[in-house]
Amino acid sequence: MRPDVAHPLVLVLHGGGGNGFGMSRLSRFNRVADEHGFIVVYPDGVDAFWADGRGVTDADDQGVDDVGFLLALLDALAARHRVDPARVFAAGISNGGFMAQRLACDHADRIAAIASVGASLPAALADRCRPARPVPALFVHGTEDTFIPYAGGLVTGRSGRSAVLLSAPDSVRRWAQCSGAATPIGPTDMPNTSDDPTRLVRTGFTGAADVELVTVEGGGHTWPGGIQYAPVRMIGLTSRAVDASALIGAFFASHPRA
Repeated sequence: MRPDVAHPLVLVLHGGGGNGFGMSRLSRFNRVADEHGFIVVYPDGVDAFWADGRGVTDADDQGVDDVGFLLALLDALAARHRVDPARVFAAGISNGGFMAQRLACDHADRIAAIASVGASLPAALADRCRPARPVPALFVHGTEDTFIPYAGGLVTGRSGRSAVLLSAPDSVRRWAQCSGAATPIGPTDMPNTSDDPTRLVRTGFTGAADVELVTVEGGGHTWPGGIQYAPVRMIGLTSRAVDASALIGAFFASHPRA
């Protein structure tokens, strides 16, 4: 990586109960970072969770300022490396996906685009999310996700506390409204070159920003193309029809902050 060139930076955020090392193994985002020249960072949440604003994690209860932590981390990285401030991105799965959304809602001035895997938009965040600029967003969600249901609704976390989530399609519509994206795109079937039972459908909106949903029909609470980190009977099927990391990398590469 050339020290005289400003590089894009990607925060990749683990799910609840995970950690940064595990997220690097799950997503295998390093190879995507190498392809696009990204600096990639896998931070750890306090006690394996993020205070994503839903009010269902211990980090939320403890008043952990994860937005402040991630912004401070970006500042520290920018002090040590040449980071392009117009190309700072956040992606995550589940609790990490919710955290990426919160970061973009609160600090669209710092985050160029986000990707949320297995994490729809919490109703409480949707009510208050007023990003300072249009933020491109990519959602990837399996229809057989039993932890964060594709259809949304009242979802109880590991803590026993609950939050209302929008459905995956409604999350995209709401994010599009926040980002001035009014022209529908799709539905379009995405190619599946593997011997995989899942089907991929892309929908979304374009305009001031691109807001897209990749529906993984038959997919579970998983990172498509990543490792099957728990048995199928527990988390559902990991699709091999698409590599979510490659998809996210290409989306970020084409959406620097305007």
